[in-house]
Amino acid sequence: MGLTYFKRFRMELDLTEPLYPAPPLPANYELIPWSDGLSSEHALAKYQSFRSELDANVFPCLGRRDGCLQLMREITRRTSFVPEATWLLRHRPLGEPAVAVGTVQGLRMEGWGAIQNLGVMQAHRGHGLGTVLMTRAAEGFRRVGLAKMHLEVTTENSAAVRLYRRMGFKQARTVFKAAEIQHA
Repeated sequence: MGLTYFKRFRMELDLTEPLYPAPPLPANYELIPWSDGLSSEHALAKYQSFRSELDANVFPCLGRRDGCLQLMREITRRTSFVPEATWLLRHRPLGEPAVAVGTVQGLRMEGWGAIQNLGVMQAHRGHGLGTVLMTRAAEGFRRVGLAKMHLEVTTENSAAVRLYRRMGFKQARTVFKAAEIQHA
């Protein structure tokens, strides 16, 4: 084990400006607004989205199913939790039950909307689903009266950085996150 520092961008979006237009939701997908019985589905989508990704090194709880469930419980119990900015994405193949494949959660922090763990499972990426989830979260922050939002992203996650820039997020600063990781 050794201490590693991960470079991350804090990215910010002005919610008083027009939002980047989200693509239409593809067939067989559905967006579900937050409700109290959805923590397990959000946790599963979070786990499936992050378990094999770099961010599971940065935040080890993302690499464990029980860690994702505990994280969801912690997020939703906070007084700063914003249900209006929290969405679940399900995929419903024809003739099969729906499966959670994406998630985003929002918090209110010091007058800002703060995105927590936007994730879409690998097999469902490339269809604009991250854009749809982020747009819904931004609309939720607007509904509760917030005029700006932010997130942090590991700089090596180039696809996510591109998505956020395309949506109008501006890089505000660089931060470093220390994490203990297994070295080969």
